[in-house]
Amino acid sequence: METHMIEIRTESIKLDQLLKFVGFAETGGHAKEIIAEGIVFVNDEICLQRGKKIHDGDKVVVEGYEFIIRVAH
Repeated sequence: METHMIEIRTESIKLDQLLKFVGFAETGGHAKEIIAEGIVFVNDEICLQRGKKIHDGDKVVVEGYEFIIRVAH
């Protein structure tokens, strides 16, 4: 699994926005499709909510890529 540390400048980021931010999804619609497929895990649980808020320390995994979120201070 390939792990990436992702730094954000806000308290949280929505899951669909995160997938676009890291380049995994090209558009919001594409992010919605990826999430609906049931292949996105947030903290080791399948997540089907595109508006799920991702916070500091959360882990998002999709298709062999792991993204660990850190909030820049």
